[in-house]
Amino acid sequence: MKNTFGNTVSMTIFGESHGPAVGAVLDGLAAGLPVDEAAIAAAMDRRRARGDGLSTARTEADAVEFLSGVYNGHTTGTAITLMVRNLNTRSSDYAKTADLLRPGHADYTAYAKYEGFQDARGGGHFSGRITAASVAAGAICETVLNSLGVKVYTHIAECAGVQDAPLSSAAGLVMPDPQPGHFALLDASKEEAMQTAIRAAGSEGDSVGGILETIVTGLPAGIGEPWFDSVESELAHLMFAIPACKGIEFGAGFGFAALRGSQANDPFTMRGDMVATATNKNGGINGGITNGMPIVFRTVLKPTPSIYKQQHTVDYIGKTDGELQIKGRHDPCIVPRAAVVQNTLTAFGLLDLLTVRYGTLAQKHGLPQE
Repeated sequence: MKNTFGNTVSMTIFGESHGPAVGAVLDGLAAGLPVDEAAIAAAMDRRRARGDGLSTARTEADAVEFLSGVYNGHTTGTAITLMVRNLNTRSSDYAKTADLLRPGHADYTAYAKYEGFQDARGGGHFSGRITAASVAAGAICETVLNSLGVKVYTHIAECAGVQDAPLSSAAGLVMPDPQPGHFALLDASKEEAMQTAIRAAGSEGDSVGGILETIVTGLPAGIGEPWFDSVESELAHLMFAIPACKGIEFGAGFGFAALRGSQANDPFTMRGDMVATATNKNGGINGGITNGMPIVFRTVLKPTPSIYKQQHTVDYIGKTDGELQIKGRHDPCIVPRAAVVQNTLTAFGLLDLLTVRYGTLAQKHGLPQE
């Protein structure tokens, strides 16, 4: 099982949904960087379920405990080990249907790979619960990026068919202010319609999905590699680590299929003594490397597979067909809670790419001026 990602800055995740805790080891940060526990707590709160009918009834405190690597509010330069305890598990909900494969879940693939030794309670290591640890680790990385003038913002572009206001495709977009709570929106008036649609699906025992859009400003040109460690490669790799993510596009994305080259290209222009582009259809990336424009990408998250409707399945131990009526506590939509997951994983990936380019000293003393 591969649980570590990153080249110079790395993250290792551990834990299971119903185990004692989930956690992460974050390595590759310089000594003396401030660890903003208030910012970490705010990120954890944006991910946290509230049992309000919009998310799972399983509510956790999600307090982050540091076991190593942080002392007197700063990084020590050694590996940061953090832990988030699981305090509200209810494994009995899964006992009666343990042998029935849940459609859309990793039950069968986990069994095929781990031969029945996996912890299946609540999805085990495949559960979205693991993202609590990655959010905490990524929030540390986001604080470092902010100090370097790099800002990451993710909003709910669409949820249950309700669309938020779009990000402009023009270069030089001003970074929106982060919104508190679960619904990261550019147009706050869209929240009520989204909530209504989520509650309607939940009342029918069903679920809905959506689209998240991320913008990154302040990155210098020249970050990333041409091939296997391109900016798109690293970010896509991380986004597909979000359990519900099934697709990603950068800039105009799949919209390029309907364009001609004359429409798809971003004309270069001078802004003072800086090279810029007049448009940003390529999402701030050319040849796998940042061009200094805002990075823009979108992911699509599928509807939560844990639904309360009866579904056809198989008993994988008895090798017979069967019917499944799940119990337990599940999100009718994970899109609002996933926005901060996408945001913090993006921050982690970009800090890794920046550190590959400039080294750990840049984390503390700033990026070279080019």
